[in-house]
Amino acid sequence: MTWIAAVARLRARRESGVLVTVAAVRGHAPREAGAKLVVGRTETWGSIGGGNVEAVAIDHARELIAASKPEPQLIDFALNDKVTNRHGVQCCGGTVSVLLEPLPVVGAVAVFGVGHVGLELARILARQDLDLHLIDTRSDILTKERLAVLADAVAQVHVHHTPLLPEEVLEELPHGTHVLIMTHDHAEDAALCDAALRTPHLGSVGLIGSAAKWARFRGRLATEGGHDEEAIARIKTPIGLPDITGKAPATIALSVAADLLRTLEAEKS
Repeated sequence: MTWIAAVARLRARRESGVLVTVAAVRGHAPREAGAKLVVGRTETWGSIGGGNVEAVAIDHARELIAASKPEPQLIDFALNDKVTNRHGVQCCGGTVSVLLEPLPVVGAVAVFGVGHVGLELARILARQDLDLHLIDTRSDILTKERLAVLADAVAQVHVHHTPLLPEEVLEELPHGTHVLIMTHDHAEDAALCDAALRTPHLGSVGLIGSAAKWARFRGRLATEGGHDEEAIARIKTPIGLPDITGKAPATIALSVAADLLRTLEAEKS
């Protein structure tokens, strides 16, 4: 497997990893500058030459994976028999600099309802390095032509057309996914709120709408859904920054995105 495929695999699995690169070589060394190794929690892919250099790099990489705030590291190795090494002697005669770059798990967001506000929100979030799931029951909302504005997305965009039971997508979402509920149908919103509270692996859950809408939902979630107050409190509504009160779709989307990005940044700290 190539190092690019290994990085992609870790991202798809939502697992942390480290990209190890031979940054510079002076004299003789097992591998040339640019050689790469990808380190996961239990697996490795590729090689930077084996021996002590690779073993020490893997040790340091695993320490970075376990760290709360990993930072890139540059490690220098002298390849001669006068150096005491952790994993044996390498006496090629040269020196090697190895760069370790953490590959953190990116955030994941699911937007249920890709109408006027949902599409504007997708346009903003698509510029971020995250996994973005767009879900709607209406096929005309998810056409390639309409979603063409996301063609240059930085995010990995996943489109889900769910004509019958959109709440079933909740079970398929990655662990920690932040959910935003903003469909065209209040009954669909209510069903999604109920299902989200029954899906423990999710991150935050946000609902767009008025205070009157939420009052009705709260009552139904308690009486019909059987959820207690602590569970219901998981749902944040209204969503967005309170100081931004404009009602244009692009304004609402900007407010919601800013609030969500603040949540995503807090996860990294």
